[in-house]
Amino acid sequence: MPLAGPLTRRELVVLARLADDVTLEQIASTLWVSRNTVKSQVRSLYRKIGVSTRAEAVAWAASTGRAG
Repeated sequence: MPLAGPLTRRELVVLARLADDVTLEQIASTLWVSRNTVKSQVRSLYRKIGVSTRAEAVAWAASTGRAG
């Protein structure tokens, strides 16, 4: 399935962290941004890759070789 748009460098970082057993708050803390920023980045990357859940995003990353 083609991407709706290219993933940004930050979206790729967030996507890699989604595979870890961490909360969005923990991801935000690691990246020195707010939880709302991470939520926006997650929504954007879900839209671009055509998924609606974290599990689907992690599976997509694994199947395309973009897993962290």
